[in-house]
Amino acid sequence: MLATGIAVGFASGLLGIGGAFITVPVTYWVVVDKGVAPETAIKIAFGTNLLVILFTVISGALGHSRRGAVRWKAALALGSLGLAGALSGAVLAVHFVPGGALKTAFGGVVLAGALWMVLDATLKLTRQRGEPRENLALLALCGFPIGLVTGLTGLGGGILVVPLLVVVAGFPVHLAVGTSTAVIAFTSLGGVVGYMVSSPGLSPLPYSIGFVNFPIWLCLAATSVPMAQLGTKVAHALPARQLTYLFIAVMVYVGLRMLGVI
Repeated sequence: MLATGIAVGFASGLLGIGGAFITVPVTYWVVVDKGVAPETAIKIAFGTNLLVILFTVISGALGHSRRGAVRWKAALALGSLGLAGALSGAVLAVHFVPGGALKTAFGGVVLAGALWMVLDATLKLTRQRGEPRENLALLALCGFPIGLVTGLTGLGGGILVVPLLVVVAGFPVHLAVGTSTAVIAFTSLGGVVGYMVSSPGLSPLPYSIGFVNFPIWLCLAATSVPMAQLGTKVAHALPARQLTYLFIAVMVYVGLRMLGVI
């Protein structure tokens, strides 16, 4: 889990995502290996990793903000309703949605985000002219469904936020990555609260509140938070095209892995 934290922290700062695409599969496999039923293990993976994401993206957002790569008005517009959506999604995941469906949804959402980014990169859907189009009302409307996906799948939301900002709002990729980290701080907070309060005493692992396990969280956070700063530095050193295609490649791999294709 410590080694996984290194990878997720670096990926979070580099790609503007929470890193759940790494930590959710690893945590799920580790918890299942300890004898926990898959139905419960996937919810522990979601809840615990949203808490990891919260601290990791705060670290990454501060790094991006120092470089002027966070549009705070856009982040607040998306994040405020995103928090409410994530809280709702977590409650739905715990009480109404089967664990197998959650695992499949996780993989499907990741692949959908990758396809969106591929279409934009190949068909040149985005036409950036001057400043990004910060339609705060539109961004706010998108916040709740993105948060809902966060709660249902354990994703911080960056896999949806970055394509949204690039394709719809015309953000340059570096600015989209930086702003995304700030948005995810809101969505992950809503998800954490949902997985804690909607499932008291249901986790089979000790030292847990609901579906949030603190020993796993501590192992991941101890290495992911400082590594997010390094990822931030590398992100600003990479050309935009390389950063975009790296983002897409990681999304495709993880989506296929969670669907059981590879």
